[in-house]
Amino acid sequence: MDGGRVVTDPVLVQRLLHLRRYSAPAPALGQVDAVLLSHAHQDHLDFRSLRRIGRATRIVAPRGCGSILRRRGFRRVDELDVGHAVEVGALKVRAIPADHPTKRMPFGGESLSVGYAIEGEQSIAFLGDTDLFDEMAYLGPGIDVALVPVWGWGPAIGAGHLDPESAARAMRMLQPRIAIPIHWGTLATWTLRSRQPDFLSWPGPEFARQLARLAPDVEARVLAPGESTQVGVHPR
Repeated sequence: MDGGRVVTDPVLVQRLLHLRRYSAPAPALGQVDAVLLSHAHQDHLDFRSLRRIGRATRIVAPRGCGSILRRRGFRRVDELDVGHAVEVGALKVRAIPADHPTKRMPFGGESLSVGYAIEGEQSIAFLGDTDLFDEMAYLGPGIDVALVPVWGWGPAIGAGHLDPESAARAMRMLQPRIAIPIHWGTLATWTLRSRQPDFLSWPGPEFARQLARLAPDVEARVLAPGESTQVGVHPR
């Protein structure tokens, strides 16, 4: 975007704790200008994945994450509070609120959970992990693309997450031009994958169905794991 490349919450390994990667190999990223971390949970802040990208890579993280990253050798860390921003090349990266538990388990400390607005010729909203909350309506208008989580890796999702219907309700509040469902279709436990083989395939298409019902003016762009898309600049 605008000549730069940012990566959000990278998980580039085949196994992570009790999870396995079932769909598409991890992407080959090439040069990365910054990594955006939404929160410190281990399925979002994975040190092995960050080391693959490189310890010299710049990391933008919510307040409270800096110490754990620096102890692991990542020195180029910008910690942001909600509403604060940094520049990454030609892009402005601003932390936006999220409603999600903050403690890194089992022994980690507290840190913020955030999303990010990435602003250049286009405006991208990466929502991180979040539940639905009233202040979402104030993140817009003028968002070209929203990257919205629509599930997780378990058989049920608890507080602090969106399912396909609540994600569609979030898009009705935000009114982006395009909504791309994320946080589905890749990672699962072995037992869940064997018991529910369709688990990795239905959340994205179900989000598109709910979006057509609840926010028909927003385009749903459902990408299979490993698939890519281009978003043209839209006149405002």
